[in-house]
Amino acid sequence: MNRRYFLTSASAAVASRAFAAPQKSPNDTIRVACVGLHARGKVHLRSYPALPNVEVVALCDVDQSVLKSALDLLATRQSKKPAVYTDLRKLLEDKSIDAVSIATPDHQHALQTIWACQAGKDVYVEKPCSYNMFETRQMVAASKRYDRIVQQGSQSRSSPALQEAVAKMREGLIGKVYMARALSYKHREGIGHAPVEPVPPGVDYDLWLGPAPSHPFTKNRFHYNWHWFWDYGTGDVGNQGVHEIDIARWGLGVQYPTRVSAMGSHVLFDDDQETPNLLNCAFEFDESGGRKVLVYELRNWYSNHEAGIHEFTGYEDQTVKDSTVGDIFYGSKGYLAIDGYNKYQTWLGREQEPGPAGKQDGDHFANFIGAVRSHNRQLLTAEIEEGSISAVLVHLANISYRLGRTLHFDAASYSCIGDAEANRMFTRTYRKPFVVPAQV
Repeated sequence: MNRRYFLTSASAAVASRAFAAPQKSPNDTIRVACVGLHARGKVHLRSYPALPNVEVVALCDVDQSVLKSALDLLATRQSKKPAVYTDLRKLLEDKSIDAVSIATPDHQHALQTIWACQAGKDVYVEKPCSYNMFETRQMVAASKRYDRIVQQGSQSRSSPALQEAVAKMREGLIGKVYMARALSYKHREGIGHAPVEPVPPGVDYDLWLGPAPSHPFTKNRFHYNWHWFWDYGTGDVGNQGVHEIDIARWGLGVQYPTRVSAMGSHVLFDDDQETPNLLNCAFEFDESGGRKVLVYELRNWYSNHEAGIHEFTGYEDQTVKDSTVGDIFYGSKGYLAIDGYNKYQTWLGREQEPGPAGKQDGDHFANFIGAVRSHNRQLLTAEIEEGSISAVLVHLANISYRLGRTLHFDAASYSCIGDAEANRMFTRTYRKPFVVPAQV
């Protein structure tokens, strides 16, 4: 990234001194606010109270029924009742809050993260960290401008087993690694057609829309199904696929692609979904280690399992047997498969003899809190600058799919070479006053 676009090195140094936060001792309580409490937000509510000297002191959601449910859940985890907010901007006025943990829809991530950084809060933001290419850079800029700890919710990065798998590939276990396939075969049903209807009681729909354009309320555009609409989400490549793409990029040891091509469709269902449920993406990297290829494959119905990848553990720790979610790395001496977020296996030589394997969960929230406590971004396993690169791959894939052509990306200029139409899709027109700032 060309950071001169954001601020000079001199002003960055001044900003770091101005906004630097002191380290906290292990006995200091880290005060966390959770924002967005439906689906993935419930995992945040369960996770923070389980950590030593961490307290959830505030909750924020635009849906009062979701807030009530979150309060009930949190009451089973900690004794102290949190403050409750509908508008994040009001929550951020509380100077005693140390960190904000964001699990809102994709289109809210960037602005909420920037607001929190400006308010002096550290941030955990779910994947993908951003809704578009422009927002990705602004989030990185804000984290540096205000010297904040910002973690993307790519929890596989905190798995000791996957860290071991990547280390073994670096050591040459499977030889020269030249290709990775990121698999997302996760069964989903259609969502049908939902009519326009009044906004449900207790929902602040204006706040929910935030930066997105106005649209009459339908249930399909609200809880969870918002993923499948371009106004708010990034499709399943940004929902589930970003995990596998991030693991693949990590294992390959690459950053930005030079060429991106995506092809697919919305098939099987006659419903309201706009994003594809069949997608094949190819990313080509031409870096110092030589040319490498990353392939992402999305299918949202029953599929064969591959390389021992045969189940997926999702929300509420439920194991789904009809999904194949993981990564396969191909090398000159064998191949390595990652199953979900916490398990790997290897097969070596022409006979494909079983090699090293491992399985161990990590605690991504604990990793974040440790970095907050020490104010050391180097401790983060998915620091925003690293996590944002995987989000860039998601956005480029979606642009390629929507335009129906290959993109040639130049990381130095942060643009698609000779493609003004693609470059215009790097950002959007924001609904005032929810505008992601050009200068953070």
